[in-house]
Amino acid sequence: MQKRKLGKSGLEVSAIGLGCMGMSMSYGPAGDKQEMISLLRAAVEKGVTFFDTAEVYGPFVNEELIGEALAPLRDQVVIATKFGFDLSPDLATQGKKGPMALNSHPKHIKQAVEGSLKRLKVDVIDLLYQHRVDPNVPIEDVAGAVKELIQAGKVKHFGLSEAGVQTIRRAHAVQQVTALQCEYSLWFRRPENELLPTCEELGIGFVPYSPLGRGFLTGKINENTKFDSSDFRNILPRFTPEARKANQAMVDLLGKIAKQKQATPARIALAWLLAQKPWIVPIPGTRKLGRLEENIGAIDVELTADDLREIESVATKIKVQGERYPENLEKTTGL
Repeated sequence: MQKRKLGKSGLEVSAIGLGCMGMSMSYGPAGDKQEMISLLRAAVEKGVTFFDTAEVYGPFVNEELIGEALAPLRDQVVIATKFGFDLSPDLATQGKKGPMALNSHPKHIKQAVEGSLKRLKVDVIDLLYQHRVDPNVPIEDVAGAVKELIQAGKVKHFGLSEAGVQTIRRAHAVQQVTALQCEYSLWFRRPENELLPTCEELGIGFVPYSPLGRGFLTGKINENTKFDSSDFRNILPRFTPEARKANQAMVDLLGKIAKQKQATPARIALAWLLAQKPWIVPIPGTRKLGRLEENIGAIDVELTADDLREIESVATKIKVQGERYPENLEKTTGL
């Protein structure tokens, strides 16, 4: 497995990481715990060293899963987790019906980190992200709290998720930001406008989540696909049957390049991301060993300058249909 460094921080991780949220929530019923533990350990065997979780995934159970699975392999892995939501019992229940309350007050961050350290079975968190920007707490206070945690030896690196450019600059002035995590793929390219140039300027690594468009770019989903009733894609405007039909053009483009390269659409989608910048590390998620192997195989796909030009010329003509989140959830992002 190739390695990459996240910006100028010196944090080295596998070129493709593993997003772990879907093992516990969002894409239908949670995966079988023992099967997920086996999958996580298999990922390490295959060279994956970068694992992404959050206290809100579950809540809490995803961190516990990662902790149990990776404890025996601690010295081989980099674990990223996130804080930023108020997960007191009453709010956690409300969260299943709508957005949970944001909470990035310094006292809450420190409490959240203590919980994450226990669940992850670690002495230090390798990379700690603010999950969503909290408009009620100055980002300088957030960065300051994480700086104190770094000085205390409880956290190694600070990250932001779905933050805008000014927030990134203000945070970075207080505590070096190692990585910015945002949705980014061939069908959501907004980060190219301002975020990627800012990351390049400041030496911040970029971690795309949903690099396969929540599964759509694999070519395994079409307008007739039925999702489990608990699958959150049911509420996403981009996943209405009409939008899926319209957005098929993007999958067709990936399929065409995949045929030329004797690859799969998923591998082309990931290889395209890897080709954008050497400090980009996508974190596709999966519950299946075959998909894990398929995703990792993207590092062996070489897209030439001609390939990238062809993808660009066609992709820019495709108008992706549907917003990525319902309006109430989109408001919690800074993009």
